[in-house]
Amino acid sequence: MTVSRRDFLASAVVGSLSVGLPGAARGAQDSANPKASSASGKRPIIVCAHNGFNYLDDAYAFLAGGGDTLDAALRVVKGPEDDPNDTSVGLGGIPNEEGVVELDACCMHGPTRRAGSVGGVRNIKNVSLVSKAVMDHTGHVMLVGEGAERFAVAVGFPRENLLTDHSRKVWLLWKEYHSNEDWWGPGLDDPRWQPPDMKPQSEMMRERFRRLEERAADLGIAPELRGEAVHKVLFPPTGTIHCSALNAKGEISGCTTTSGLAYKLPGRVGDSPIIGAGCYTDQDVGSAGATGSGEENIKVAGAHTIVENMRHGMSPLDAGNDALKRIVRNYNGDMAKLRFVDMTYYILRKDGVYAGVSLWEGYSPAKLHKIAVHDGTKRAEKTVAMFKGFSQDFPPEPRVPAEVKKRFE
Repeated sequence: MTVSRRDFLASAVVGSLSVGLPGAARGAQDSANPKASSASGKRPIIVCAHNGFNYLDDAYAFLAGGGDTLDAALRVVKGPEDDPNDTSVGLGGIPNEEGVVELDACCMHGPTRRAGSVGGVRNIKNVSLVSKAVMDHTGHVMLVGEGAERFAVAVGFPRENLLTDHSRKVWLLWKEYHSNEDWWGPGLDDPRWQPPDMKPQSEMMRERFRRLEERAADLGIAPELRGEAVHKVLFPPTGTIHCSALNAKGEISGCTTTSGLAYKLPGRVGDSPIIGAGCYTDQDVGSAGATGSGEENIKVAGAHTIVENMRHGMSPLDAGNDALKRIVRNYNGDMAKLRFVDMTYYILRKDGVYAGVSLWEGYSPAKLHKIAVHDGTKRAEKTVAMFKGFSQDFPPEPRVPAEVKKRFE
C-alpha cells in the first residue's frame, strides 16, 4: 500500500498529539503561568473568556464579599450581553441568515448541583439570567425557541429588538457578497467537503477585501469599523463568553452565553446551551467552558470531558488538551479541515488551579486567544495552543504545524 505525503503528514500530526504537547509548549505554560500547573491554586478566583475582562472587578468584589458563585459569574457575562458593541453575545449579536438575533445560554450551580439552559431565544437580551430563571422557577433544565421567550416574559424579562444598526449592516454585507457560501453544507465532517478555492490566494483575497470595503462604505459602516465588518463576512464569528467562579469555601459555578454562529440557519443551537458541551460544573471537581466551533465541541462533549478528566487525576492543562486531541482525532489530523476549526477551553479546578487551552494561537497575530483571570489580581493570559498559527489569518493557508513538518521533512 502506498501512502501519500499528505496522508503521512496527517498521520504524523495525530501521532504527535498522542504523546501530548511538545515540551517547549508545556514548559512555556509552566513558566508563564505557574498557577496552571502548580499543586495548589488560589481562591476566590474567577476565570472567563477575554471579553469578560472589563467586568471582573465588580464580580470579584461581590464574590470575595460572600456573594454566590453563580451570581458572580453572571455579573461577568451580563456585561457583554448588555454591550451593543460586543457582537458576540446579547444585544448587537450577529444575526442568523434571516437577519434575526437568536441567543443561547446555560448555567450550572455547583453548591446545589442544579442547571438551567435556554436555546434559540429571540427578543430577550440577558439569556444567561433566563437560564438561571429556568433553574430557579421550573422543574425543567432546558427551554427553547418561542417557549423560552414566553417564559422569559412571564418572569419579568422585557422584549426588545436585539439587532443593532451596525450588526444589521454587517449582515447585509454578508447577504450581498457571501450568502452563496452559507451553512447549508456540506459541513467540514462531510466526505464531500472541499476547501475553498483560494488560488491565487493573495490576489483573490485582496480583491475580495477591496470590494467588500467599498460596499461597507456604501452601507454607511464607519471607516474604523469596515475592516472588522469585512472580516466577519469572510470569517463568520462564533461569539461566546464563558465564566467560572470559585469562592473561598470551595463552592463553584459556571455559565456560558452566546449569540451563536454568525449567519447560522434559523433554529441552529450550538454548544453554549448544552450542559456538558459549552459548560459543565461539578462541585466535587471543578468547572469548564468553551468558545469556538460549537458543532465540534458538541461531538466531544468538551466541558464534561474536561471535568471528568480532572476527576480521574489530570491537571486542568492536560484535561483541556485531551479534549482538543479528540477534536483533532475526529478529522484524522487533516489540517486542510482543522484550519477552519478553532476551540478555546477555560478550566477551573476546585482548588483554584486553572488553565486556558486552544487549538490555535488565535484568529490572527492581532487577535490572540486569551483567558481573563481575577484572584485578587486581574489579568489576561494567553492560552496554551496545540498548533502554532492562526485559524483566520490572511491569506488563509492550511499548514501542518511547524514542529511536525520539521520532524518529517
